[in-house]
Amino acid sequence: IAMELFETLKKVTLDSYRIHHLVAIFSLVYVILKISKLIVKRNEWIRALETFPGPPKHWLFGHVREFKQDGNDMYKVVKWGESYPLAFQMWFGPFVSILNIHHPDYVKTILASTEPKDDLSYRFLIPWIGDGLLVSGGQKWFRHRRLLTPGFHYDVLKPYVKMMADSAKTMLDKWETHSKSDESFELFEHVSLMTLDSIMKCAFSSNTNCQTVGGGESGTNSYIKAVYELSDLVNVRFRTFPYHSEWIFQLSPHGYKYRKACNVAHSHTGEIIRNRKEALKDEKELGRIQAKRNLDFLDILLCARDEDQQGLSDEAIRAEVDTFMFEGHDTTASGISWTLYSLACNPEHQQICRDEVISALEGRDTMEWEDLSKIPYTTMCIKESLRLYPPVPGMSRKLTKPMTFFDGRTVPKGCLVGTSIFGIHRNATVWENPNAFDPLRFLPKNSAKRSPHAFVPFSAGPRNCIGQNFAMNEMKVVVAQTLKRYQLTEDPTKKPKMIPRLVLRSLNGIHVKIKPVDLVP
Repeated sequence: IAMELFETLKKVTLDSYRIHHLVAIFSLVYVILKISKLIVKRNEWIRALETFPGPPKHWLFGHVREFKQDGNDMYKVVKWGESYPLAFQMWFGPFVSILNIHHPDYVKTILASTEPKDDLSYRFLIPWIGDGLLVSGGQKWFRHRRLLTPGFHYDVLKPYVKMMADSAKTMLDKWETHSKSDESFELFEHVSLMTLDSIMKCAFSSNTNCQTVGGGESGTNSYIKAVYELSDLVNVRFRTFPYHSEWIFQLSPHGYKYRKACNVAHSHTGEIIRNRKEALKDEKELGRIQAKRNLDFLDILLCARDEDQQGLSDEAIRAEVDTFMFEGHDTTASGISWTLYSLACNPEHQQICRDEVISALEGRDTMEWEDLSKIPYTTMCIKESLRLYPPVPGMSRKLTKPMTFFDGRTVPKGCLVGTSIFGIHRNATVWENPNAFDPLRFLPKNSAKRSPHAFVPFSAGPRNCIGQNFAMNEMKVVVAQTLKRYQLTEDPTKKPKMIPRLVLRSLNGIHVKIKPVDLVP
């Protein structure tokens, strides 16, 4: 019996060895074929983009190691642009090539098209924000864009101004403590919490009191922490070539963190949708809802119908809520924070804005809808800050057909085309003294001399930012009320170090000092 068992085990072991041996051989062959295919594709892209030279690259890492994540990476792209006018190649790892464009005449061609977002970096966002307006393409994007556009109509945006003003006042009240100190404080987190408060009130009619409950003085809450972490992890995944593989990323520690942060974000937005569906279960028409209260973005999303009377699926609603929750607070927080920093660094422009705001408000402390058009100099300062510090520093598309630019150069179908908004806004052939803060660039007579694609903080063309009026209104409200109340001063010991994440952030935060205006001599 023992001998029979031994012989049986021996046979099973040999069979198992052979199976594992075959699996190893097939796996090796698969990997070799996969790498061979990638090498062939790489060589095709090298030939296709040979008319677009670029900076020297490493054979394996491409240009990834050129970006040190030290606060100088954005300027490196601008510097490369000086040597390679209009556009140049950039490689991320051995197989991913992007044509980086940084001139208005080139960006006009790509932004005038409806080409979809790329299927690489934006693909990494889908587990978080779904296949919503930011990342979808084709007929799905067109249908969703048409259904969502009423959510940003003048009549919908108008009541939001008071809510934005109230959120700004709550933040500025919290800043009283900092105004009594000679020390600077980090404002990005405070502003993020305030814009989250605004988006919850405006778009979702939800008074969470998140600036005073849960976030507290630290200026953070679980959703904002999740957004910060997700933004960082998307950047890590893009820069780490093996993480482009779905299964490698999912099995990694970073993949675990990403899923955990996604769960936090989805829990936040899921609760909002559930609560609203419950409230609207007896109301299906916008007219009846509007008779009771102001319409918001979520009302329009839930009640939207196309010409066939078909609404959005539950999955589509979730994706658009996740998208707008992120886009509607994080990008605006970046724009406001960098604007306040710019004004802190330029006290003469800050004072002109303050005088203008005081005149417009006529003794009031908070902005109203009619005041938005009364602060043209402040608006120019906001635009100049958006030029120097665009909240979304870049974006990219994947071509579905060949594209020819104005100088006759052509790129083939399948090419990834990146638009460096930061590079366009700092392009010395477009902007005189591009690194200087000069709001007079945006006087109507000066703007008329430039290409309309020289300034694209909200993109342009058919796929421009659907929420740009919402964002500009909020920036005007917050900046105006801040200047009415406080004088801002930069902290020369804590200069911000720009880093491109999903939005433009600072590696070491954005620090300013503040003093009450009525105590400033």
